[in-house]
Amino acid sequence: MNFSDLILEWYDKNKRDLPWRKSKDPYKIWISEIILQQTKISQGTKYYLNFLKKFPNLKSLANSSENEVLLSWQGLGYYSRARNLHKSAKKIYFELENNFPKKYESLIKLKGIGDYTASAISSICFNEKNAVLDGNVFRILARYFLIDKPINVSSSKKYFRQIAQDLIPNKRCGDYNQAIMDYSSMICKPVNPKCDICIFSESCKANLSSMTMDFPKKLSKNKNRFIYFDYVIFTHGSKNLIQKINRGLWVNLYQFPVFQSDSNISLMDLKKMIYEKFKISSANIELINKNFIKHKLSHLQIQSRFWKISDAPKIKGGLYVNNFEKYPMSRLMHKFFEKYNSKLSLISV
Repeated sequence: MNFSDLILEWYDKNKRDLPWRKSKDPYKIWISEIILQQTKISQGTKYYLNFLKKFPNLKSLANSSENEVLLSWQGLGYYSRARNLHKSAKKIYFELENNFPKKYESLIKLKGIGDYTASAISSICFNEKNAVLDGNVFRILARYFLIDKPINVSSSKKYFRQIAQDLIPNKRCGDYNQAIMDYSSMICKPVNPKCDICIFSESCKANLSSMTMDFPKKLSKNKNRFIYFDYVIFTHGSKNLIQKINRGLWVNLYQFPVFQSDSNISLMDLKKMIYEKFKISSANIELINKNFIKHKLSHLQIQSRFWKISDAPKIKGGLYVNNFEKYPMSRLMHKFFEKYNSKLSLISV
């Protein structure tokens, strides 16, 4: 048997029981693929089921507000995924008259749908012959064929894509794409691959050369830049000030007022910044977290501290609330609430 036959035979016996695999509905496959970007399956499954309860079909998602979508998404991070999902749902439902695109060429024109997602939807739902290509597929192909091209260089993608496309069978295209993803994550793993039980152990060039862990190849990248966030919780009575973010990665999410810097500033400097911006005294400022709450983005490492000023004068330019459930917030804010909410009697989520 050839590569695709072997991997499909393995898949039929070992495929994971995942809720989105019980449907060929392109809406459900689309939702699952977007959620699973940058998200582990264990976490993504819960969000997928909850998201479909809230938005069971394209009509319900297209007719919702962005705030509703962001609330259902909070905790997953990468909120541009949710915004693009919402925009594309509106386009399909209203402009395309609820006709979900079937072809790769039409799918990839939608906001938030790239090569991988378009290939996945078109193959799984409509058996179109388009191979998926992501880190899992790069890894198994690099090892099997002993490809020394670095996978994090854009010029290598065309080379890998052609190999992936040559391997995908004419039938069961969607099953094959899911099979190679399952196999790569369960057997041909990044660390501690199970070469001893691999169905390709006698044909994989990396295994035969005892070089499995040397592949795939990557070019070293520059280290992430560190930035520092000092959040200030202004309490007024029983309520706390939050502000809506109007630009950047977390646009339209809410957070406490924040001061950003390229270095770890002193308390004296922070007090000066608070006075310059809000014209209030911060003599009673209190540090909540002694250790930084860390949050990693693709290009940044955020080190954050949270401060509290009790009985502060009322400040313009925000909302005073004592319950945050109605306001979508970043994963960084949720990390803070998860760790310190019990210590802050004025804060409820």
